[in-house]
Amino acid sequence: MRLGQTSIVHFASRFLASLLGFAATVFIGRILGSDGLGIYYLALSVVAWLGIVTKMGIPGAITKRVSEGESGSAYAIAGTSISTVLFVAIAIGVFLLKEPVNRYIGYPAAEFVVLLLFVNLAQTVVNAVLKGQHLVHISGVFNPIRAGTRSIVQISALFAGLGIVGLFVGYTVGYALIALLGTLIVFRNFNQISLPQRSHFQSIVSYAKFSWIGALRSRAFNWVDVSILGFFVSSSLVGIYTAAWNIAVFLILFGGSLSQTLFPEMSSLSADENREAVADLFETALAFAGLILIPGLVGSTILGERLLQVYGEEFSQGAVVLSVLIVATLIQGYQRQFTSTLNAFDRPDLSFRVNAVFIVANVVLNISIIPYYGVVGAAAATAASVAVSLGVAYSELSSLIGFSVPTGEIAKQWVAAAVMGLFVYVGLWLESTYSIVSINIVVVLVLVGLGAAVYFTVLLGISKQFRKTVVDNLPLQIVTLQ
Repeated sequence: MRLGQTSIVHFASRFLASLLGFAATVFIGRILGSDGLGIYYLALSVVAWLGIVTKMGIPGAITKRVSEGESGSAYAIAGTSISTVLFVAIAIGVFLLKEPVNRYIGYPAAEFVVLLLFVNLAQTVVNAVLKGQHLVHISGVFNPIRAGTRSIVQISALFAGLGIVGLFVGYTVGYALIALLGTLIVFRNFNQISLPQRSHFQSIVSYAKFSWIGALRSRAFNWVDVSILGFFVSSSLVGIYTAAWNIAVFLILFGGSLSQTLFPEMSSLSADENREAVADLFETALAFAGLILIPGLVGSTILGERLLQVYGEEFSQGAVVLSVLIVATLIQGYQRQFTSTLNAFDRPDLSFRVNAVFIVANVVLNISIIPYYGVVGAAAATAASVAVSLGVAYSELSSLIGFSVPTGEIAKQWVAAAVMGLFVYVGLWLESTYSIVSINIVVVLVLVGLGAAVYFTVLLGISKQFRKTVVDNLPLQIVTLQ
């Protein structure tokens, strides 16, 4: 029950954060247009790729070693020291290559890239320590604070006429605030602060030398397509693509909360050689990984154009891209549970293989398809590459533990989503035929709300496991639905 409640708190926090980020992106799209949105996300893509080098798997190693319960502060300091050295090296490189960086982004942003890279690294390292301390819910609560602060500053700056500079300032303030708050909590939760020895650095590096590709894989999933699109299509199309991507990623939050919540528990159980308990947690994660993504795919297929019109009329042409990207995130939602479990078993080498397959396939497919099919090709390449990596992940984890895929529970989620889709389609047809409401965002909110109500009502009716999970995680257990 505690893990379920932690997952819910983490998910609710990330959901609120994404909602705030979505609102900010809508404002950016409406004020700066798809071109300005495209420039901003190209700058963030540069930050994301450089961030891989500054982190090199160190945050994942910090979480793993701190979660094991001994010398936590020493491991945290060792990991932070290594990342700081890497950041200084990358910052110098960006300043030396300032002109090429600015040309790629289409805006003089090299100095901002270094600033964003620093605050992003600081926040990531602090979050890694919090997760290692089994404070996943705290790191989750920080998400809406960061997103809210960033969004408020960005929107205020846009109205003040600061343009793209205001977007960078808002990003910096949001991430810096969370890094400071998180640092205070981290220090309070260590029993004592001890300086690292050589063995602590070696232990961090021994784990990070495999886990770094997990960060690369995450960046590849989020940024390879955007980065390659920057070479072949206009900033406007990049803006439309990232608008669709923002909606798709919005739906993967629950699966991410599951994996992050369960990882420290799996890691601890694995260290105690309790493989059966790890397998049970993994099967539970698989059962609920698509809980939001499955109805999201059905709903977005029906409401795709309407959803994207919230950003502005020009964005509606990305409806097909949106559906394909949600397929990619659905597959990713399941794949993430596999790689998280592999890492919990202290087998980052196996996770390395899975992620390497995805990265190579993603880069090759994007480079091969984007020149011919543009933004739709980018979405399809991402979906195909993550599907291949899911197959490899299944094979690798099967070699470690015995588990069964909860196909019955997943099928019930599809049934509930199909019923939901019927209601949403009828609602959209009625609105289109009789023009009941003229404001698009109102139509979207009403139909999304209707769909969510129908989906969860049907699922509660047909899934005993879902009913039990809901009841077990209610703050006050005063009702029994079973």
